[in-house]
Amino acid sequence: MGASQEPGANASNKAGETPTQVGHPADVEEETTVTEEGTELERSIGLVGGIAIGVGTMIGAGIFVFPGLAAGRAGPAAAGSFAIGAVIALLVALPASELATAMPKSGGGYYFISRALGALPGAVVGISIWLGLVFATAFYLVGFGNYAAEMLQQAGIAVGFGGLGVVTPLALVFGVLLTGLNLFGTENAAKLQNYVVGLLLTILVLFLSYGGLDAVGVFGRSSTPETFMPFGPMPVFTTAALVFTSYLGFAQVATVAGDIKNPGKNLPLAMVGSVLIVGVLYVATIFIATSAMGSQELMRAGETAIVNVANQFLGTLGVVAILLAGLLATVSSANASILSTSRAVFAVSKDALIPQQASRMNMKYGTPHVALAMAGGPVLVLVALGETEVLAEVASFLHLIMYGLMCVALIAMRRDEPEWYDPDFRVPAYPVVAGLGAIASFGLIAFMQLTSQIIGAVIMLAAAGWYKYYASDVELKGVL
Repeated sequence: MGASQEPGANASNKAGETPTQVGHPADVEEETTVTEEGTELERSIGLVGGIAIGVGTMIGAGIFVFPGLAAGRAGPAAAGSFAIGAVIALLVALPASELATAMPKSGGGYYFISRALGALPGAVVGISIWLGLVFATAFYLVGFGNYAAEMLQQAGIAVGFGGLGVVTPLALVFGVLLTGLNLFGTENAAKLQNYVVGLLLTILVLFLSYGGLDAVGVFGRSSTPETFMPFGPMPVFTTAALVFTSYLGFAQVATVAGDIKNPGKNLPLAMVGSVLIVGVLYVATIFIATSAMGSQELMRAGETAIVNVANQFLGTLGVVAILLAGLLATVSSANASILSTSRAVFAVSKDALIPQQASRMNMKYGTPHVALAMAGGPVLVLVALGETEVLAEVASFLHLIMYGLMCVALIAMRRDEPEWYDPDFRVPAYPVVAGLGAIASFGLIAFMQLTSQIIGAVIMLAAAGWYKYYASDVELKGVL
């Protein structure tokens, strides 16, 4: 079940259906169609849409939650923590880009790992990432509910119980709407993502431009600069482990590779480009926030720190603008995560590692409706339960495992070089890049809470148990 196997279909098929076989990735048509015999996705997402998925998933906690927490730990040097996170993300994005151009299929990390390392590691990653994305999506939707409730209060609209009473209902409604939007066509979801991310970036660029001019003294009140690294170098690295959750979105581009037009060109550009865009925004945000308020004041503001910064710059107008940006960020993150979750389920189902009914397609809209239900349904349950903060960190744990194994998968593929492995993009100095990416990904897990480490490990063990019970006779043969 290694990388040297020839392309083909599953030897074992739980549902008695045979997935459509596709030739070399270079021969994949830019636009595929859905037939009764096949389950291929329509390639309807271009470069802008791919970048929007990556940026839209990542723009969120790094700007709207972490500035106060990060500044309290590392001071102004928290900007360096975000920069470290971006470098690590790039170390993983490059191997992921090569694997994605060789195997431009839905499922992303699951697909690469299963073809390079075998069905068991693939099943553990595929099932774990499905659940990890479910947890993350629920977290984004609860965040949306909080921002929406606060926005209603700012508008003077009575929301009851101080706004707390409408958080869960708003999150549930938008969870249903976003799942439905993805059901009615990937292109519709991608268009929404493009518009949302475009408006979000416009607000953030204007806000950061104003704040940047203020920080360098073009206008605004003068301030005494803080010591850049007041707590020494170590907190910079521990803070990098904390804020790395802000960079999880770039890999979601690979998860929807089966929907990307011209994947050989657009996949690497979308993954690397989204990391660079978000990394610059995060570093600029911390620099401006610490210049405007100081680390200690940001720490006292906590998760609302960026709203306080906006209020200091522009008063009520700034608060409303940032609240709107927070709404857009949480919507875009949830939308991209629902799309990616369904594609992870779709890919694992096609390989018969879970029942293949999950890979059935809606013939009218060309979308995997069962997989979408398996993505959106559990999300709504978690939203209703509420407690999602620890689950969000568990999602980060599971993603870091996947990132490290993707780097290992690249080394395995280059070592074996099966005949069908012919990526359009190759990582320069791949042993160094992939090796550093794997070490950095696994290493960051050591800085997480013990509770999150235990829950993540239990999920992986449960996924391995499911594979042994249900799918141990499945044989994966190269690229489907």
